[in-house]
Amino acid sequence: MSYAIIGFGKIGHALAKAFARKGIEVAVASTRDPRSFAAEAAAIGPTVIPNTLAEAVKADIIFLAVRFESHPEVAQALADWNGKTIIDVMNTQAPLEELDGLPSSAFVAKGFTGARLVKGFNHLVAAVLGQDPSVHGGRRVVFLASDDSDAASEVAALAENLGFSPIKLGGLSEGGLLVHAHGTSWGQLIFKDLVKFA
Repeated sequence: MSYAIIGFGKIGHALAKAFARKGIEVAVASTRDPRSFAAEAAAIGPTVIPNTLAEAVKADIIFLAVRFESHPEVAQALADWNGKTIIDVMNTQAPLEELDGLPSSAFVAKGFTGARLVKGFNHLVAAVLGQDPSVHGGRRVVFLASDDSDAASEVAALAENLGFSPIKLGGLSEGGLLVHAHGTSWGQLIFKDLVKFA
Protein backbone atom coordinates (compact mmCIF):
# COMPACT_ATOMS: atom_id res chain seq x y z
CA MET A 1 0.00 0.00 0.00
CA SER A 2 1.39 3.40 -0.96
CA TYR A 3 0.53 6.76 0.58
CA ALA A 4 0.68 10.41 -0.45
CA ILE A 5 -0.19 13.76 1.06
CA ILE A 6 -1.18 16.42 -1.46
CA GLY A 7 -0.81 19.83 0.09
CA PHE A 8 2.22 20.63 2.22
CA GLY A 9 1.00 23.47 4.40
CA LYS A 10 0.38 23.19 8.15
CA ILE A 11 -1.97 20.19 7.89
CA GLY A 12 0.28 18.46 5.35
CA HIS A 13 3.24 18.90 7.68
CA ALA A 14 1.22 17.54 10.62
CA LEU A 15 0.23 14.43 8.66
CA ALA A 16 3.81 13.92 7.44
CA LYS A 17 4.98 13.98 11.07
CA ALA A 18 2.51 11.20 11.89
CA PHE A 19 3.99 9.02 9.14
CA ALA A 20 7.55 9.88 10.12
CA ARG A 21 6.94 8.92 13.77
CA LYS A 22 6.00 5.41 12.62
CA GLY A 23 8.69 5.16 9.92
CA ILE A 24 6.06 4.75 7.18
CA GLU A 25 7.00 6.11 3.76
CA VAL A 26 4.76 8.81 2.38
CA ALA A 27 5.05 11.04 -0.69
CA VAL A 28 4.35 14.74 -0.19
CA ALA A 29 3.39 17.00 -3.05
CA SER A 30 1.90 20.36 -3.86
CA THR A 31 1.50 22.44 -6.97
CA ARG A 32 5.05 23.69 -6.35
CA ASP A 33 8.26 22.10 -7.61
CA PRO A 34 9.25 19.41 -5.06
CA ARG A 35 12.73 20.86 -4.85
CA SER A 36 11.23 23.95 -3.24
CA PHE A 37 10.09 21.98 -0.17
CA ALA A 38 12.66 19.15 -0.13
CA ALA A 39 14.44 20.63 2.91
CA GLU A 40 11.15 20.87 4.83
CA ALA A 41 10.37 17.23 4.06
CA ALA A 42 13.88 16.10 5.05
CA ALA A 43 13.56 17.98 8.36
CA ILE A 44 10.50 15.91 9.25
CA GLY A 45 12.14 12.56 8.49
CA PRO A 46 13.71 10.28 5.89
CA THR A 47 10.43 8.51 5.08
CA VAL A 48 8.83 11.78 3.90
CA ILE A 49 9.52 11.91 0.15
CA PRO A 50 8.99 15.15 -1.81
CA ASN A 51 7.32 14.46 -5.12
CA THR A 52 5.51 16.01 -8.06
CA LEU A 53 1.72 16.05 -8.10
CA ALA A 54 1.79 13.71 -11.12
CA GLU A 55 3.81 11.15 -9.17
CA ALA A 56 1.94 11.56 -5.87
CA VAL A 57 -1.45 10.72 -7.40
CA LYS A 58 -0.12 7.25 -8.23
CA ALA A 59 -0.42 6.33 -4.53
CA ASP A 60 -3.18 4.00 -3.34
CA ILE A 61 -4.31 6.23 -0.46
CA ILE A 62 -4.11 10.00 -0.88
CA PHE A 63 -4.63 12.67 1.78
CA LEU A 64 -6.17 15.75 0.18
CA ALA A 65 -4.80 18.58 2.31
CA VAL A 66 -4.85 21.53 -0.08
CA ARG A 67 -6.93 24.67 0.35
CA PHE A 68 -10.54 23.81 -0.52
CA GLU A 69 -10.59 26.08 -3.58
CA SER A 70 -7.55 24.21 -4.98
CA HIS A 71 -9.09 20.73 -5.00
CA PRO A 72 -10.48 20.96 -8.58
CA GLU A 73 -6.92 21.47 -9.82
CA VAL A 74 -5.84 18.28 -8.05
CA ALA A 75 -8.87 16.43 -9.42
CA GLN A 76 -7.66 17.16 -12.96
CA ALA A 77 -4.36 15.35 -12.31
CA LEU A 78 -6.08 12.05 -13.24
CA ALA A 79 -8.90 11.40 -15.68
CA ASP A 80 -10.03 8.39 -13.67
CA TRP A 81 -9.55 7.92 -9.93
CA ASN A 82 -10.72 4.27 -9.86
CA GLY A 83 -8.87 2.22 -7.27
CA LYS A 84 -7.85 5.31 -5.28
CA THR A 85 -8.92 6.15 -1.75
CA ILE A 86 -9.05 9.89 -1.09
CA ILE A 87 -9.01 11.18 2.49
CA ASP A 88 -10.55 14.64 2.50
CA VAL A 89 -8.79 16.63 5.23
CA MET A 90 -10.01 20.01 3.95
CA ASN A 91 -12.33 22.51 5.59
CA THR A 92 -14.10 25.34 3.81
CA GLN A 93 -15.86 28.56 4.65
CA ALA A 94 -18.16 28.13 1.63
CA PRO A 95 -21.87 28.12 2.54
CA LEU A 96 -23.87 25.00 1.66
CA GLU A 97 -25.68 26.76 -1.18
CA GLU A 98 -22.32 27.11 -2.96
CA LEU A 99 -21.80 23.37 -2.50
CA ASP A 100 -25.09 22.35 -4.17
CA GLY A 101 -26.52 21.88 -0.66
CA LEU A 102 -24.12 19.01 0.00
CA PRO A 103 -21.65 18.37 2.82
CA SER A 104 -18.26 19.57 1.55
CA SER A 105 -16.90 16.01 1.16
CA ALA A 106 -19.85 14.91 -0.97
CA PHE A 107 -19.24 17.97 -3.12
CA VAL A 108 -15.52 17.11 -3.39
CA ALA A 109 -16.28 13.48 -4.26
CA LYS A 110 -18.04 14.59 -7.45
CA GLY A 111 -14.73 15.89 -8.80
CA PHE A 112 -12.75 12.71 -8.15
CA THR A 113 -14.55 10.34 -10.50
CA GLY A 114 -14.27 6.72 -9.39
CA ALA A 115 -12.43 7.41 -6.12
CA ARG A 116 -13.57 6.13 -2.75
CA LEU A 117 -13.75 9.21 -0.53
CA VAL A 118 -13.37 9.32 3.24
CA LYS A 119 -13.73 12.48 5.31
CA GLY A 120 -11.21 12.39 8.13
CA PHE A 121 -8.39 13.97 10.14
CA ASN A 122 -9.94 17.42 9.54
CA HIS A 123 -11.49 18.18 12.91
CA LEU A 124 -8.18 18.90 14.68
CA VAL A 125 -6.09 22.02 14.19
CA ALA A 126 -2.65 21.37 12.70
CA ALA A 127 -0.78 22.03 15.95
CA VAL A 128 -2.76 19.25 17.66
CA LEU A 129 -2.83 16.86 14.70
CA GLY A 130 0.97 17.10 14.49
CA GLN A 131 1.48 15.94 18.07
CA ASP A 132 2.13 12.35 19.11
CA PRO A 133 -1.38 10.83 19.32
CA SER A 134 -0.38 8.81 22.39
CA VAL A 135 -1.81 10.93 25.20
CA HIS A 136 -1.94 10.08 28.93
CA GLY A 137 -1.99 6.35 28.20
CA GLY A 138 -4.69 6.70 25.53
CA ARG A 139 -4.81 7.53 21.83
CA ARG A 140 -6.08 10.71 20.19
CA VAL A 141 -9.34 10.19 18.29
CA VAL A 142 -9.80 10.86 14.57
CA PHE A 143 -13.28 10.82 13.08
CA LEU A 144 -14.01 9.16 9.73
CA ALA A 145 -17.10 9.41 7.52
CA SER A 146 -17.66 7.73 4.16
CA ASP A 147 -20.33 6.32 1.91
CA ASP A 148 -17.96 3.38 1.27
CA SER A 149 -17.63 1.20 4.35
CA ASP A 150 -14.64 -0.72 2.94
CA ALA A 151 -12.76 2.54 2.33
CA ALA A 152 -13.62 3.71 5.85
CA SER A 153 -12.23 0.45 7.27
CA GLU A 154 -9.07 0.80 5.18
CA VAL A 155 -8.50 4.35 6.44
CA ALA A 156 -9.32 3.28 10.00
CA ALA A 157 -6.57 0.65 9.78
CA LEU A 158 -4.14 3.31 8.56
CA ALA A 159 -5.17 5.66 11.38
CA GLU A 160 -4.44 2.90 13.89
CA ASN A 161 -1.04 2.26 12.29
CA LEU A 162 -0.31 5.96 12.72
CA GLY A 163 -1.19 5.70 16.41
CA PHE A 164 -4.67 7.26 16.37
CA SER A 165 -7.96 5.82 17.55
CA PRO A 166 -10.42 6.00 14.64
CA ILE A 167 -14.15 6.42 15.18
CA LYS A 168 -16.46 5.85 12.21
CA LEU A 169 -19.37 8.27 11.99
CA GLY A 170 -21.27 6.67 9.09
CA GLY A 171 -22.00 8.19 5.70
CA LEU A 172 -21.11 11.65 4.41
CA SER A 173 -24.65 13.00 4.67
CA GLU A 174 -24.90 12.02 8.36
CA GLY A 175 -21.48 11.62 9.95
CA GLY A 176 -19.84 13.94 7.47
CA LEU A 177 -21.94 16.84 8.72
CA LEU A 178 -20.64 16.29 12.26
CA VAL A 179 -17.13 17.19 11.07
CA HIS A 180 -18.21 19.69 8.43
CA ALA A 181 -16.93 23.25 8.77
CA HIS A 182 -18.72 25.86 6.68
CA GLY A 183 -19.37 29.57 6.99
CA THR A 184 -20.31 30.49 10.55
CA SER A 185 -21.81 27.06 11.21
CA TRP A 186 -19.58 24.28 12.51
CA GLY A 187 -20.15 20.55 12.83
CA GLN A 188 -20.57 19.39 16.43
CA LEU A 189 -17.29 17.47 16.44
CA ILE A 190 -15.06 20.18 14.93
CA PHE A 191 -12.13 20.99 17.27
CA LYS A 192 -13.12 18.26 19.76
CA ASP A 193 -9.78 16.89 20.91
CA LEU A 194 -10.78 13.53 22.38
CA VAL A 195 -8.66 10.69 23.69
CA LYS A 196 -9.79 7.06 23.77
CA PHE A 197 -8.55 4.73 26.47
CA ALA A 198 -8.51 1.00 25.74
